[in-house]
Amino acid sequence: MLYYERKLKKQGYNLIIGADEVGRGSLAGPVVAAAVSLKKSSFKNRIDDSKKLTPYQREKAFPEILKNCVFGLGIINERVVDRLNVLSATRLAMEQAIKEVVDKIKPRHNNGIHILIDGNVRFNINYPFTNIIKGDSKSKSIACASILAKVIRDQIMVLYHKAYPQYGFFKHKGYGTRAHLLALKKFGPSAIHRITFCHV
Repeated sequence: MLYYERKLKKQGYNLIIGADEVGRGSLAGPVVAAAVSLKKSSFKNRIDDSKKLTPYQREKAFPEILKNCVFGLGIINERVVDRLNVLSATRLAMEQAIKEVVDKIKPRHNNGIHILIDGNVRFNINYPFTNIIKGDSKSKSIACASILAKVIRDQIMVLYHKAYPQYGFFKHKGYGTRAHLLALKKFGPSAIHRITFCHV
């Protein structure tokens, strides 16, 4: 999972950042993006696309990633998603996460930075970047970002469940499962639902 990182190092880039997001398709809650720069390449826990890992595996990997990566986060709430649209909100979250990593490391030259981004969304950032389809299963940097974003967003949705237990956020994390759609029909949207997504 280090093919892209090694290739970019050989090309002369000294700061390689992987970025990914979760929550784009959710009916409620934020879009969360994470960006990471690896401080080491080997991990005790399994590092892979967060969707391929169990919740237990993600939780085990989470503190190891925090310890062994420089990371940044971008969290865009549901009101901003509604106002901007989800694609613009995703871009904003990713850009915030990437900026946080760059600000923490403070590289001497911006021309030594390269960003690896999961998927095919284009970004307005001042650094060269590479879009990688299914990048969270091909790049360790992106996989670490995927796990961070997923664990943090899941934690947020579990907290929201305490405020709005009738929707079952702790189970579906805001995605449009049958149980969630039935709860929406019964109770209507909550304060954390994306109104532009909820056709009830």
